[in-house]
Amino acid sequence: MKAKRIFQIVAAVTIMGGNITGTASVLESEEAFSRLLPIPQKVMVGEGRFRIEKSFAVKVSGQPDDRLYGAASRFLRRLDQRTGLFLPQDYVEKGETLESVGLEISVKRPGEVKLGEDETYFLSVEAGIVRLSAETDLGAMHGLETLLQLLSADEQGYYFPVSRIEDSPRFPWRGLMIDSARHFMPLDLIKRNLDGMAAVKMNVMHWHLTEDQGFRAEIKSFPKLHEMGSDGMYYTQDEMREIVAYAADRGIRVYPEFDVPGHATAWLVGHPELASLPGPYEIERGWGIFDPTLDPTKERVYEVLEAVFTEMAAIFPDEYFHIGGDENEGHHWDQAEHIQAFMKERGIADNHELQSFFNKRLLTILEKLDKKMVGWDEILQPTMPTNIMIHSWRGRDSMEAAAKQGYASILSNGYYIDLMQPASEHYLVDPLPSDIDLDEEERARVYGGEATMWSEHVTLETVDSRIWPRTAAIAERLWSDASIRDVEDMYRRLDTIALQLEELGLTHIKNRDMMMRRLAGGYDIEALRVLADVVEPLKIYRRNADLSYRSFSPYTLLPDVAVADAKDARRFRALVDAYLETGHAADKAAVESMLNVWRTNHASFARLADRSPALREALPLSEALRDLATLGLAAMGGESPDAAPVLERAREPVAKVELQVVDGVERLLEK
Repeated sequence: MKAKRIFQIVAAVTIMGGNITGTASVLESEEAFSRLLPIPQKVMVGEGRFRIEKSFAVKVSGQPDDRLYGAASRFLRRLDQRTGLFLPQDYVEKGETLESVGLEISVKRPGEVKLGEDETYFLSVEAGIVRLSAETDLGAMHGLETLLQLLSADEQGYYFPVSRIEDSPRFPWRGLMIDSARHFMPLDLIKRNLDGMAAVKMNVMHWHLTEDQGFRAEIKSFPKLHEMGSDGMYYTQDEMREIVAYAADRGIRVYPEFDVPGHATAWLVGHPELASLPGPYEIERGWGIFDPTLDPTKERVYEVLEAVFTEMAAIFPDEYFHIGGDENEGHHWDQAEHIQAFMKERGIADNHELQSFFNKRLLTILEKLDKKMVGWDEILQPTMPTNIMIHSWRGRDSMEAAAKQGYASILSNGYYIDLMQPASEHYLVDPLPSDIDLDEEERARVYGGEATMWSEHVTLETVDSRIWPRTAAIAERLWSDASIRDVEDMYRRLDTIALQLEELGLTHIKNRDMMMRRLAGGYDIEALRVLADVVEPLKIYRRNADLSYRSFSPYTLLPDVAVADAKDARRFRALVDAYLETGHAADKAAVESMLNVWRTNHASFARLADRSPALREALPLSEALRDLATLGLAAMGGESPDAAPVLERAREPVAKVELQVVDGVERLLEK
């Protein structure tokens, strides 16, 4: 394994002056550069190290936006926290005089937080000084994140390896959608995720603010929208401005989504006159697609929408504005006699044409506000003008069709992180794969993509663990060269970035133990941890196939402490591969060690479940793991047990989770 990783890192970099010689130097290079995520476009490795001393300080020159001084100060504090050096420079300030400079940052001009801004940076680490230069402060901030990832240590202390990096993003739109409407997300949660986005060079937050389950934005002209449609959980306009400013300080654009005409129940609680059918309406507590829909035939609807969009346009300076447009099945339109008469009178053939009529009215409003319309791919209809953006969620076909027809587009199909698929599934999805049937002009219309964190099955305790670290893999796909596709290497680096993200306040690791302590009813969670580390939540919306979950259901059970990439399951698969490939005694012992832990764990888990009733539904799962481990040990001992009943039982979902080690044991049986 070590030799393979050495080859990978050497293949990914250029050697400065050809002066890496011998295995030791190669190993040093691997140690220093194997943590980078996203992988930069060009890395040149040299010999030597810049030693970080207590006198280390940062100087900024050129013409940056003032936000760079804040970013450099945060960089300094994070560096200090990692090294414990008590660096004397408290803040990086304009025009300050420094006795010693460790990092020089030079920026030509202030960057604009807008689509297509220059984000290129050049990082040079020499033995005596580190230099970071960029056209804009946005690029310089990306370079600071790369430099932090290069931090290394040896017996002499901390250092940055001598190197030169030239880097820029492959796609200009690298986003994360956060759904604050189904489950409300507090401001501090939004902020820490913005910090996580900046750490992996993402630059767009798409804020989903309305749904059947909640209208989350204060609207001063029509206050009943948020007062009656939110259960009191909404963002004031000052709070939304606070988020926009916080994001801009990190080089991140924020644009809102107000989903219409469907997914509109919360709009109608305070304003039933906007509905296609008479009310009253109540906030929806379940999950799914619901019928309440805005009435496209009423002028009052457009008056309210214009007022809402106008207030939001003053808060969100980004040029893009998302109107949703998805999953309108049109049942209430079909049932409303006045809507059917309207369609007949105007020659509107079906609900698709009616929604296009509605969207064109919205486009007129947005154009008056100097905004560009974004909508889910349902809005891609023959009569829509091409000055809108198509957000592809149902499949790549709509994105390709949009590009061919002259529309800009972004991709989210394949990046739905709420589906609880492993990072490898998302990592290999490319907005512009090599075999895509688009010419150069059409390719230029594909701006990038967004990970989507829909919030049906997350709460403020669990959402970080659903976003991170998998979204970092998507960030690399949208930043790095298309040739970067090694899944094993991605996982290795993802484990490192997961730990680094914790320093930003993200709770994807630490909340898990907290929730397990709650489930176990005490501090001893080892038996639960052993089980949780080999299971994953049901995927692709199967968790709620029985419609048992609602807004206030408990999201505190085994599927909520399970993660999409079960740590020990992934480790077990790697060990089995190594054992089957080599047959070495050490590899065999490693596999047997894991199987023995699982075989003996059930007795401890059963005792835990005796005093923790919430865990009892998982007892059959723990038994299945025990029997599966027993089967694997028997196979490794040369026995040929009857495996079919054990394997069949182990594949059955229990307590909304699935065991992820069945295939590994089956491979042992086939040996």
